[in-house]
Amino acid sequence: MIKKIVTLFKIARTLALSDALDVIYKIHQPPLSLKIFFKLFSIKFSKKNNETLNLSDEEKLCNSIQNMGTSFIKLGQFLSTRPDIIGEKLSNKLEKLQDRVPEFPLSEAKEILKKNIGEQNYNLVINISEPVAAASIAQVHKAQIDDNGTIKDVAIKILRPNIKKIFNEQIDALMLLAYFIESTIKSTRRLKLVEVVFLLKQITNHEMDLRFEAAAANEFAENTKNDVGFKVPIIYWNFTSEEVLTLDWIEGISIREKNELEKKNIDIKSIANDVIQHFLRHAVRDGFFHADMHQGNLFVNENGQIVPVDFGIMGRIDKINRRFLAEILYGFIKRDYKKVAEVHIMAGLVPKDTQVESLSQALRSIGEPIFGQKVKDISGGKLLKQLFDITDKFNMQTQPQLLMLQKTMVVVEGVARKLNPDTNIWDTSRPVLEKWLKESKDPLNNFKDTIKDTAEALKRLPELPEIMDKANQALTYLSSGQIPQNSTSYSAFKEKQLEIKSFRNQSIIGIIFLVFFGIIVF
Repeated sequence: MIKKIVTLFKIARTLALSDALDVIYKIHQPPLSLKIFFKLFSIKFSKKNNETLNLSDEEKLCNSIQNMGTSFIKLGQFLSTRPDIIGEKLSNKLEKLQDRVPEFPLSEAKEILKKNIGEQNYNLVINISEPVAAASIAQVHKAQIDDNGTIKDVAIKILRPNIKKIFNEQIDALMLLAYFIESTIKSTRRLKLVEVVFLLKQITNHEMDLRFEAAAANEFAENTKNDVGFKVPIIYWNFTSEEVLTLDWIEGISIREKNELEKKNIDIKSIANDVIQHFLRHAVRDGFFHADMHQGNLFVNENGQIVPVDFGIMGRIDKINRRFLAEILYGFIKRDYKKVAEVHIMAGLVPKDTQVESLSQALRSIGEPIFGQKVKDISGGKLLKQLFDITDKFNMQTQPQLLMLQKTMVVVEGVARKLNPDTNIWDTSRPVLEKWLKESKDPLNNFKDTIKDTAEALKRLPELPEIMDKANQALTYLSSGQIPQNSTSYSAFKEKQLEIKSFRNQSIIGIIFLVFFGIIVF
């Protein structure tokens, strides 16, 4: 109990002394009681550091979070994808958060590698380098492996020592802090702070099992193996485990290095179009897309192929929402607002009694101004943002997986526009959407899908309860941002709530004691 209280105190103190709260207070005015709570923790006797005075609010917020460590970095990254929880302004500020921390020694990395892949496989690893990149959860080394007699260049991602233990201790303390805030300030209960922190714990613990990332990369590679101009690195399973991920080393040029790409005679305009088309193709065709497609995660190899890296954050969309997304975007391209309105109603995204004409008029109000803009100002991502805002007035249910897709689309369009400012989003998107809609309406394809789905369901029927539970746990909270009920994750969440309540009753006196006397110690 004492250890949890001390951890909680340190977190509250770190947060109170940072610039993060000052930035947040400018956007959201918290209750007075919450301000007083953190004011108590911010008392100090040394002079305030003025080095950050000239920084922007975004820089202050991101620097503060980076200095707070893994838990806050992951929390910031998670909340940047959830404007439905923290609001658009704060979400936008957190988008600039960079996951960069000091590296840990190569000697420790080698010990972790040997422990995870075994001495026999470890002896097949050659020339492992010093870290080439370091983040809050893992770092990456370049190496070579002897793969059945063939020497291959690989990237080896290795988890930080004891990162799971450190993270889970901090996140449990954060959950307790969230519970205290919810219990004392009624207005915060609608934010479901405890559930948000628990969800972060589940997602990050999945991310800290590198077998999940390997599986995501493997599935992504299978889906895209026939996509011309796109290549996913190969996973080497004999050199991959819970704490180690080994995949092809990418010899290529970062997509941010426009001048270098041009020196290699790579068609910049074509790459810009391809980035958008590949993203849309993966979203609507496969329902599985890379949800972190910023410039640092995209390379162009010597064959002119786009090569993505870092598969820790992937998005998944079910068939209904894929259909919805394609019909919506294509409807706007065709300026068929009635069709878009009908799709909303048919998909159950707005109440059945919603008038088609009223919704159609509202959609027209955001669609028509777009067609009056210059090509360089048109954005499918921003269109979806406006769409979600306006359909909210018609009681549209929040679709977290679509929020993730919308924000990724904004990033992807930004990448394309930096390569070619005149990229026409509509002209680029149209052939992908038309092709998928045509194929999905093809009776033969529909029949094949039905037979395939039915055969698979019958074959796996004895395993169905376990499959459904695992699928719900892994995919729902990774992709849709929700804790599924009737699952072990949901049960664990309820158990954690009871544990926190019990712990609160035991720790109130300890918290009060530490608030008054802890400042002397820290």
